[in-house]
Amino acid sequence: MRLRPLLPLAALVAWPLVEPHLPVLRRARVPVLPAGSRPIRVLHVSDLHLLPRHVRRAAWVRRLAFERPDLVVSTGDHWSSIGALDLLTSALGALTADGTPAVFVPGNNDFFTPARPSFSDYLRGGGEPVRRRPDLPWQAAVEALEGVGWTDLTQRRLTLTVAGHRVTLTGTADGHLRRDRYREVAGPAEGLGIGVTHTPVRRLLRRFAADGYALVLAGHTHGGQLRLPGMGALITNCDLERARARGLTRNRRPVDPRPGGPRMQELADGGWLHVSAGLGTSPYAPVRLCCRPEATLLELVPVKAVR
Repeated sequence: MRLRPLLPLAALVAWPLVEPHLPVLRRARVPVLPAGSRPIRVLHVSDLHLLPRHVRRAAWVRRLAFERPDLVVSTGDHWSSIGALDLLTSALGALTADGTPAVFVPGNNDFFTPARPSFSDYLRGGGEPVRRRPDLPWQAAVEALEGVGWTDLTQRRLTLTVAGHRVTLTGTADGHLRRDRYREVAGPAEGLGIGVTHTPVRRLLRRFAADGYALVLAGHTHGGQLRLPGMGALITNCDLERARARGLTRNRRPVDPRPGGPRMQELADGGWLHVSAGLGTSPYAPVRLCCRPEATLLELVPVKAVR
């Protein structure tokens, strides 16, 4: 009988260990198409962080194929062990088995096995310790994913027809590792522009916005992973504002009011940013609070459709 008052406290303490096992498919409408256009269904997945034991997570991803998207995008941090390569290939391969086009870019953890972070550094946004030599064979994962119908979009521009629309997909390497080199892919998009990157660092978002991209897809933040009611995400592990740690927000377009001048103004007409809270966690921090694992089905619709 004396234990009864402790049960709610025990449940509260245990819940962050339970929540990572409760993925959800979220849905959002993004007004970016001309009036009268047919919608485009984009499935956005991110941050799987697969280990060989994550069989249920991989099975959940495979079932997303039943949503029949027009395009699938993965924004990095696919695995945490070379032993998960077959699991990764089978999970993501199920999403392209019917010929659905799919693109991916790597995240910072696609190159490194997980390392135990300093908790104080993590809260300051530093994340894992800096390591100079990758120890995961990411190129092997690239080849495996290309073998099941995915396209590596790292530092590439790809223009294709999706649901009857001309779409330019432009991807970068990871900004968290400072490997993004936007100048290599810079320029206005042909048709609808969708930027794809792992870490939504603001310098990169400004470049996509300046080139007129309607939508940028990113991950990395895990939505904050630990969120508090009334406060939201505690950290983003990059320079993105905490209020934008997950979900759909308005991007901003940089405009210089004086030709050749150094000053910049940011106008809220630079397209949209969607940050996925992702499906996994580091094995050293397997907790989530008020931030369930997620994938998102984005329906790109005409601008007037959501007014």
